Amino acid sequence: MRTDPPRSTLPAREHLPVEVTDAPVLDVTIPVHNEERDLEPCVRRLHAHLVRTFPYSFRITVADNASTDRTPEVAARLDATIPEVRAYRLEEKGRGRALRTVWSHSDAPVLAYMDVDLSTDLNALLPLVAPLISGHSDLAIGSRLARSSRVVRGPKREFISRAYNLILKSSLSARFSDAQCGFKAIRREVAERLLPMVEDTGWFFDTEMLVLAERAGLRIHEVPVDWVDDPDSRVHIVSTAVEDLKGVWRVGRALAVGALPLDRLARPFGDDPRDRRIRGVPGGLARQLVGFCVVGALSTLFYLLLYSLFRTMASPQLANATALLVSAVANTAANRRLTFGVRGRERAVRHQAQGLVVFAIGLTLTSGSLAALDAASGAPSHSTELAVLIAANLAATVLRFLLLRAWVFPDRRTDQPPAADRPPAADRPSAVDRASAVDRPSAADRPSGADRPAALDPRDAR
Repeated sequence: MRTDPPRSTLPAREHLPVEVTDAPVLDVTIPVHNEERDLEPCVRRLHAHLVRTFPYSFRITVADNASTDRTPEVAARLDATIPEVRAYRLEEKGRGRALRTVWSHSDAPVLAYMDVDLSTDLNALLPLVAPLISGHSDLAIGSRLARSSRVVRGPKREFISRAYNLILKSSLSARFSDAQCGFKAIRREVAERLLPMVEDTGWFFDTEMLVLAERAGLRIHEVPVDWVDDPDSRVHIVSTAVEDLKGVWRVGRALAVGALPLDRLARPFGDDPRDRRIRGVPGGLARQLVGFCVVGALSTLFYLLLYSLFRTMASPQLANATALLVSAVANTAANRRLTFGVRGRERAVRHQAQGLVVFAIGLTLTSGSLAALDAASGAPSHSTELAVLIAANLAATVLRFLLLRAWVFPDRRTDQPPAADRPPAADRPSAVDRASAVDRPSAADRPSGADRPAALDPRDAR
């Protein structure tokens, strides 16, 4: 069930500390349901690989969601015999529910998961989490569809996977290449903000998480993987496909109406070196200019088409006013979302009202130009009218950008000091240190492995 995320924005990404801490750096979750045969070989193989190759501390968490066979007994035995393994038991089924529950309770700064069949080559695990440890990226996914990936699977599964990703690209404008690969990782502070927005508790959980992260502007790193299909897969293709299509429709509708507070997932200005604030130079100006020009060009074409349509039924002044009004509403909405990155419904009505004031100024310029043309030539041709309107709209466009930037959508981050005035990274507490100081118990307060509860309260999974 979707909940309300914290209202503040995300902190700047920082490299995780290399010194030994009480909490592991990486927590790898393996969601399982009735996997008594494959669970132990999977966990022991993964543990041996991490001991041999992973340079940081780690934990392996078995998330048993409502298994009815001996899976809970196998998980408990692994928990008791391997110090780095922990077992959780959930009484409700759902891979998304299992991941949400375990990740929400984990104290590791990097959270990952992989399927129990270990279809993905484990050599991709370190490249998967390295960009998250370094602070370069927010999420990371394994991709079976990258050009350098090596994949062994049947034509049916290949067709379904590519068709699904094509649906995501065409309907939700997704740019990541592989939503279904069971090999993903996320930074914990991102998960704390992102997971409350994710509604699905089943197989669509991954896709919804990635789409929301991408729409919020978070950085998703893709790793080509070597992958061998598991012939004993428990995924029911037809029912899963139906649920996925329902999820695509639900998420697309929520994004279209601005129902999700994606602005709370934004990284602070200056997190990217290219966006560092420079004295005397407004932040984000180049990006906003590009976005405004693209929106303006499309709006101008839209306006001219409307004017030509309305001109067949009305006078030049009425056709111009109507076309400009309709295109102005569309222009304000597009600039609000695409150019200035304002999402959600907050102040949407006010922004449209201010946009109409800007529209009135544009109407004055264009209408005045038409009146002057009519006074000068009497009966100008249609092509002459269009030429004058284009020139007037260019002047109105410059003024519109200045008014939108300074008045309608002002930069509300002016209280942030310039990069040169902020304390260096070495003097600022890291994300791990901040989390430790706020909500992580000390080593003395945490239960030992023997005293750890083997299950979570089932209500936590909802």
